[in-house]
Amino acid sequence: MGKDRGEIVENWSEYTRFFTALLVILDPFMAIPILLTLTVGYTSAERNRVVRTAALTVAAVLVVMALLGETLLHLLGTSFGSFRVGGGIVLFLMALAMLQAQIDRVRTSPSEEQSATGRASVAVVPIAIPLLAGPGAMSTVIIAMHRSAMPYHSAMIIGIILMISLVLWLVLRLAKPIGELLGDNGLNVLNRIFGLILAAIAVEVTANGLKQLFPVLAG
Repeated sequence: MGKDRGEIVENWSEYTRFFTALLVILDPFMAIPILLTLTVGYTSAERNRVVRTAALTVAAVLVVMALLGETLLHLLGTSFGSFRVGGGIVLFLMALAMLQAQIDRVRTSPSEEQSATGRASVAVVPIAIPLLAGPGAMSTVIIAMHRSAMPYHSAMIIGIILMISLVLWLVLRLAKPIGELLGDNGLNVLNRIFGLILAAIAVEVTANGLKQLFPVLAG
């Protein structure tokens, strides 16, 4: 009975870690100034519509990647260990950008931001993809789906993705008051804290990938 209780605690620990990791990677606070810049001149209703579309797009993309990501890796002939190492490197690059309070070029680029201002909607590109549901978030959900073969595991991962998307929608819907309350300095401090957490997650993901590629490292 003690062993079963320990396994349950470990399983919940995995899910709470995944929740934290995905929230830190998406980092809705980082998206606030970009959202406000790209929606200058929008009415509140129009901005809310952009936020709703962005959150739904993020949820859809991450759920699809969670369900089909491993199949895509097999089709491409990529080992899961290699994918973990590559995903860890991407996360670490994102963490470095966050620690320096810079816009992560792994997620988006200046040309994408500038060209998007002339479009009818900026919700899908660049806000949802690649700013939020970028390579880091996609690799994280694929890795998380591979962690267990239990029947309820897929439902838990998808449920967490939907919860994070709801948090994302709530934060971005309140982007204007949050931005005014925290200011640039407050948002930068939050980004640096998230960056530090993400760096630790990136190291763990990379280490697990290296152990899978080189079993001798696992001892």
